Amino acid sequence: MTIQCISPIDGSVYAKRETLSRSEADAAVARAKSAQVEWAARPLADRIALVQAGVAAVGAMNDDIVPEIAWQMGRPVRYGGEFGGFSERASYMAFIARDALADIEIEDSKAFRRVIKRVPHGVVLVVAPWNYPYMTAINTVAPALIAGNAVVLKHASQTPLVGERMAKAFHSAGIPEDVFQNVFLDHQTTSDLIADRAFGFVNFTGSVEGGKAIERAAAGTFTGIGLELGGKDPGYVMEDANLDAAVDTLIDGAMFNSGQCCCGIERIYVHESLFDAFVEKAVAIVNGYKLGNPLDPDTTLGPMAHVRFADEVRAQTAEAVADGATAHIDPADFPNDGGAYLMPQILTNVTHDMRVMRDESFGPVVGIMAVKDDAEAIRLMNDSNFGLTASVWTQDTARAEAIADQIETGTVFMNRADYLDPALCWTGCKDTGRGGGLSVIGFHNLTRPKSYHLKKA
Repeated sequence: MTIQCISPIDGSVYAKRETLSRSEADAAVARAKSAQVEWAARPLADRIALVQAGVAAVGAMNDDIVPEIAWQMGRPVRYGGEFGGFSERASYMAFIARDALADIEIEDSKAFRRVIKRVPHGVVLVVAPWNYPYMTAINTVAPALIAGNAVVLKHASQTPLVGERMAKAFHSAGIPEDVFQNVFLDHQTTSDLIADRAFGFVNFTGSVEGGKAIERAAAGTFTGIGLELGGKDPGYVMEDANLDAAVDTLIDGAMFNSGQCCCGIERIYVHESLFDAFVEKAVAIVNGYKLGNPLDPDTTLGPMAHVRFADEVRAQTAEAVADGATAHIDPADFPNDGGAYLMPQILTNVTHDMRVMRDESFGPVVGIMAVKDDAEAIRLMNDSNFGLTASVWTQDTARAEAIADQIETGTVFMNRADYLDPALCWTGCKDTGRGGGLSVIGFHNLTRPKSYHLKKA
């Protein structure tokens, strides 16, 4: 089978790769399992140093990586790629590794040594998405390697060059080729490998349906699974919020990367006293965007990664307008709209009966609703099948935390949005998935506890 990356810039075939046969995939896993034993036996400090060197080697490629990302998934070159977040996450996990992986000593007396150690799963499969192809991959790749696992990386077909770049960088830094492998697999081979217990742990970031397929493949194998799936993240602006800061951050969170952010803002609830002013400021911001070729440094909004993604957002928007929603952005101001190039849109007079307020959009559209109080905002924020992040805006920290306690989500931000803090667990609930990455908990999920009860006499 051939995997093709169709560039959203011009619809051309930007890259294509052949997938591994089942026998080739089995051989790759066998090499990983064999190499993992020696890798795990290396001192932790050595593994940390090699991963950090691999990260730095990726950074040295950034001038080439940035236009590659534009060609593969459409993000404008003006934003400079992902190395800042890529490095931040890997560096933090390296910083906490010694403490996070430390033995828990219960007793070391003349009679007994009792201790709990954290040991690697063995081979970890990382299935990474295209929207932030470097940062999403490193979330698991760095801590998995540091913890002593071998890693097999299967990247999205929209961004096939990312895994190759990472493998080249990590190998050049001294990480053995069999310890970190980039592979191209079709869906069936991936499922068959999981079903046959090829991996000790599987981390998948992608669609809800993709997550269900991973769970079905792993059923009965007791393989550990981490899933980050869809999102419909809300923002809530209270009457005491800094209005300018709230508008700037929430609209950027809704539109950046053409709305293709795991924790992007897809619905906004504004206290009725600020609603009109919020919408006016939001429309002004969006009208200042330039939709166009992402290789142009003046472009602020590039194409979506694929025409079918843009068409889904168009369908949600058209359905909402047909059902009474008000569209505030004039298509005449975005003449490049068409195909994968999708103009941004702000909708009001929306309801939760509309798909645009319920289904994941993953594009540059956001619905804004007025609310009368916290109770109404909490009810609407929780009226979703998803739960990744929520953003609340107020000057009152105690009030924000009290509201946060009632929101069904993985992370709650106050006065910020669309950010991943590597010191905190990256997790979700409901259809957003299960498990947790980064932080100390990320290391715990990429290892298993092993108890030692040693009687000395």
